[in-house]
Amino acid sequence: MIAHLRGKLLAKHPNQAIVETGGVGYDVTISVPTFSDLPGTGGEVALHIHTHVREDVIALYGFLRSTEKTLFEKLITVSGIGPKLAITILSGMAADEMVNAIRGNDIARLTRIPGIGKKTAERMVLELRDKLAVEKHGEIAAVPALSAAEEDVLSALVNLGYQRAAAEKALASVSKSGQFDVMFRAALAALAK
Repeated sequence: MIAHLRGKLLAKHPNQAIVETGGVGYDVTISVPTFSDLPGTGGEVALHIHTHVREDVIALYGFLRSTEKTLFEKLITVSGIGPKLAITILSGMAADEMVNAIRGNDIARLTRIPGIGKKTAERMVLELRDKLAVEKHGEIAAVPALSAAEEDVLSALVNLGYQRAAAEKALASVSKSGQFDVMFRAALAALAK
């Protein structure tokens, strides 16, 4: 599973970016806020990736901020919301505004997002209201930024079949030496306990 992509931005459109990494161009679906913050074509970019696998397609969804990826992953747990609709939702409202609307039971505000009807908005509120962590200023709780080596360790653990949350917890418990092999072995040992 691909969890992070860093490379050269070959092309960008409001809902798509093509990122070249190691000679391979990855087609990544993105939200409008991510598109707005991307560097110019040819620039270096790093995206947090959600890999969505179905029997007929493997799709990559990319985000510049890990908080936006976290919200995306929570949205797709809501019944009736798939990855494409979740990207549309994230494009229709800023992430912190959406969290406030969901936690505040603001159905009218949520239904202003294209593709969201009253029933879907009600399901979003019902299923996500208590799952969204909020900081004192009403923003989504920030996930600490990881170094490139830490991202690689996390990706390797997920690829080995560990749940992302367990891998993140194990990585958080090890010393941040900056060396992949040292952190990887320590995280594996922590997961084995």
